[in-house]
Amino acid sequence: MANPPYQSVLLEVWREVCRHIAIEESATRVTPLLVGSLPVDELIVRQVDAGRGVVETVAMGLVRPGRTSPGVKSECAGDDLARIVAWCRSGRIVRGPAGSLREELPGVVPAGLDGPCLAAPLVAEEGLLGALILASHAGRAFDEGHEALAAELIDPFAVALENDRRIRELVALREAVEAENRSLLSRLGRHDISDSVIGAETGLKEVMGHIQLVAPSDAPVLILGETGSGKEVVARAIHARSRRSSGPFLRVNCGAIPTELVDSELFGHERGSFTGAVADRRGWFERADGGTLFLDECGELPLAAQVRLLRILQDGQFERVGGEKPRHVDVRIVAATNRDLERSVALGEFRQDLWYRLAVFPIHLPPLRERRSDIPALAAHFALRAARRLGLPPLVASAEDMGLLLDYPWPGNVRELAAVIERAAILGEGRRLEVARALGISTRPAPAAAPRAAGRPTDEPGADADLSLDGATTRHIERVLALARGRIEGPGGAADRLGINPHTLRSRMRKLGIDWDRHRPGPPRRDPPAPPLGSPGAGAGV
Repeated sequence: MANPPYQSVLLEVWREVCRHIAIEESATRVTPLLVGSLPVDELIVRQVDAGRGVVETVAMGLVRPGRTSPGVKSECAGDDLARIVAWCRSGRIVRGPAGSLREELPGVVPAGLDGPCLAAPLVAEEGLLGALILASHAGRAFDEGHEALAAELIDPFAVALENDRRIRELVALREAVEAENRSLLSRLGRHDISDSVIGAETGLKEVMGHIQLVAPSDAPVLILGETGSGKEVVARAIHARSRRSSGPFLRVNCGAIPTELVDSELFGHERGSFTGAVADRRGWFERADGGTLFLDECGELPLAAQVRLLRILQDGQFERVGGEKPRHVDVRIVAATNRDLERSVALGEFRQDLWYRLAVFPIHLPPLRERRSDIPALAAHFALRAARRLGLPPLVASAEDMGLLLDYPWPGNVRELAAVIERAAILGEGRRLEVARALGISTRPAPAAAPRAAGRPTDEPGADADLSLDGATTRHIERVLALARGRIEGPGGAADRLGINPHTLRSRMRKLGIDWDRHRPGPPRRDPPAPPLGSPGAGAGV
C-alpha cells in the first residue's frame, strides 16, 4: 500500500491513464506529476514482443523537452528473452545505474540511457508483458522508498499498455475492412467504372484486345496515356478479367504522396521507427496482398522508392520502414503514367532497370481526340450519371450539342468531358444540357472587331483561320489562361479549369509555344504588334 503522501499523486495518475486512450499521451501527462515524489526526469514504457524477439519503446514522457530519444528497439537472444519474461512475471522491481541494469536484464533498459534507473515489470491481460522505466539524469539515485510508489504505478501502466494493444488491433481490423470494402466496390463498379468499358468495340478496340491477352497472367502492365484518358478504367478492366478479381484492387496516386512519406505509405512502418509512428502500419502493398495494386503516376516516385519497388518486382519481398524482418506479398503491379518514361530514364530521373520491369507489357491508351467515335456514348453515359447525381430527369445532348462536343479538342480527355457534361446539366437546370455554355462558347452576337492585344485569346472569326488541331488547342488554352490570369496551379488555375495535371499543361504549352507569362497581371512584357497599314489607328502615336 502506498504511503499517504502518494495517494493524491496516484489518483491523478489513474485519472490521466483513464482520460487518454493513447499510451503516449498518458506517459506525457503522468511524468510531470511524479516530479515531486520521485527523482525522475524521464519515463519510458517498453513492450516485450516475444514472437519477434525484441523489446521496443511504445511511449515516453519527459520532464524537460528537448532530450534525444534513446533507442526504440532492442534485439533479444533466446536466453536474454527468457530472462526478461521470467523477470516480468516475478513482479520484482530493480534499480541501479543504467549500465548495471542492462547487464542484469539485457534489452529492458534502452541503449543511450545513462544515470540511475528504476525498472518495474508490467503484466497486462492475455500475457502481454512490458516494463516501466524511470530515469534520472541529474545524478539523483532512487531508493527503497521510491520503489513503493513505483509498485503502485504498475497497475495503471499495465492497463495503458493493454489499451494500446487493443487500439492497434482495432486499427488493423479497420484497415482490413476498408480494404475489403474497396475490393467489393471495385467489383460492383463505382461511378463511371464498370465491367463494360465504353468504347470497347470502337476507339478502344485495340486496347481491349491487349487487356484480354495480358489479364490472365501476372505480368506487370504499364499503361501510357495522357491525363484524364481513362488509365484507371483500363487497370480495373485488367483486374476484373484476372484470376485476382476476387482480391482487392487498390489505387495509389504516387504523385500525391509527400516525398518523405512515400516509403511509409507504400511499404508500411514499424511502431517507433520515426516521430509520430505510434503504431505498426501496413502499407499499400500489404493491403493489396492477393490482388492488384495500381500505381498511378508512377513516374513521380523518388529514386529511393524506385529501388524498393524494384526489389518487390524481382522477388516479392520488402521491409517496413524501421523493420528488419523481410515480408512477402503476392501482388500484381499495374502502373500508369502520363510522362515520357524513356526520356526520364535518359535524364536519370527514372531507373532504367525499373523501367524494364514495369514495361513488360505496355498498353498505349489513345487520347479522346483520337477516338472521337466514343464521344457520343461517353456523353450519354455522363449525362445519365449527372442526372442521377443531381436528382434531375434523364438528359440527352441535342444534335447541335453533339456537334460541339465532336469539334472540341478535349485537352483534358475523358475526365474533362465528364466535367463539361455535369456542368452543362447544372447550367441547364434540369431542362436541357447547356453544352455551349459549359464549353465557354458564347451564343451572343460577336461585338465589333477590336485590335487584339498580344498574347490575348479572341473569339473573332479571323482567329479561327488556323483550323488544325494544334491551333484549336492553342486558342482554347489561351482562353483558359486569360480567365485564370496566367496562373497554372491551384484552385481556379488553368490546369484545374482544364482538368489536367499542371506538369502536363506546361509541357503542352511549351510544345505549342504558348507563353503563359503574357496572361499574368501587370505591365506587358512585350509591346503589342502595330496595326496593319490602312487600318484605324495605323501610323498614330501610341
